[in-house]
Amino acid sequence: MLSFTLKVVEIRSETSDTVTVCFKQPGLKKIKYLPGQYLTLIFRINGRKYIRPYSFSSAPGVDPYLEVTIKRVPGGVVSNHVNDFLKVDELVEVIQPMGDFVLNNEMLENNLHIVLWGAGSGITPLISIAKYVLNTNTGNRVTLVYGNKNSESVIFKNKITELENQYPETLDTWHFYTQLKIAENNSEIIEGRISPERILAILKQQVDIQNTVHFICGPTGLKQSVKETLKELSVDDDAIFTEEFETIKNPEDFKDITTRLVEFVKNGVGSKVEVTKGKSLLEAGLDFNLDLDYSCQTGSCTLCKAKILAGSIKTIGIQHMPSSLKDDECLLCCGYPLSDDIKVSVL
Repeated sequence: MLSFTLKVVEIRSETSDTVTVCFKQPGLKKIKYLPGQYLTLIFRINGRKYIRPYSFSSAPGVDPYLEVTIKRVPGGVVSNHVNDFLKVDELVEVIQPMGDFVLNNEMLENNLHIVLWGAGSGITPLISIAKYVLNTNTGNRVTLVYGNKNSESVIFKNKITELENQYPETLDTWHFYTQLKIAENNSEIIEGRISPERILAILKQQVDIQNTVHFICGPTGLKQSVKETLKELSVDDDAIFTEEFETIKNPEDFKDITTRLVEFVKNGVGSKVEVTKGKSLLEAGLDFNLDLDYSCQTGSCTLCKAKILAGSIKTIGIQHMPSSLKDDECLLCCGYPLSDDIKVSVL
């Protein structure tokens, strides 16, 4: 795991409950990242280490700083700490950029129409992608579909307006507000939740829908509705990308899971931890104050992988195991004890 220590040079307020944290790039070796990736921040709060991934809101080659935008979450230890206590000039340890919710050069070379679907703080990786495409003059058109409660809750409101004015020929934006009455003459602001059918019906009149690529970042309902509508239009699965911030767990998968003791071995030292039914091995280990590496907690980054020395572990919440994972390895974030006498070696 490659980590860096970065200095906070600016904290910018975006809305009443959201800030953008700007980090200075290292002086000697710049941190490289792709639009849409995330940066993992490490904080020590009240004697405990917390690790959280946040999508870049900056765009490589466009913004001078490494920027992540963090919305306050009720009860969220890190998001509240950042919004209330983080200060300019503080040093923050971070883990190298990761994530596969990214724009690649093939999309740009094929001049695909890029459609960005987001709601609330899901705008964060999308604004990174939009800025990169528009500022690098690739010629690709961008459509941004963004849902919020009202205009006051729009993150990057001024930046979006700035991009609209700067790139009127290549950027179209559609805003959906759930708690606001919209004037009839304001055609690009729509009352209610995002309607994929409405947007795609308009897009079909403007472009070849088969020449589009879609990035979706938001709640599960948004992802499902957009994907279902795209499927009806025969858009290829390879042209649809979703950012997963949480695992979807089926209660049926937990029928054979009970509370068990699991031994964690790290640096030759074993610790027996009670893993309560419903909690992952990672969650239980962190509650026990074990120093464990992790980031995404959705089974994609593989930082929390461990070697299974004994016992049986069930993986819940992810559809496809990473190809890099060996038969005798597991992911602690998605692993649940299936037998007694489980023993894992933390890698």
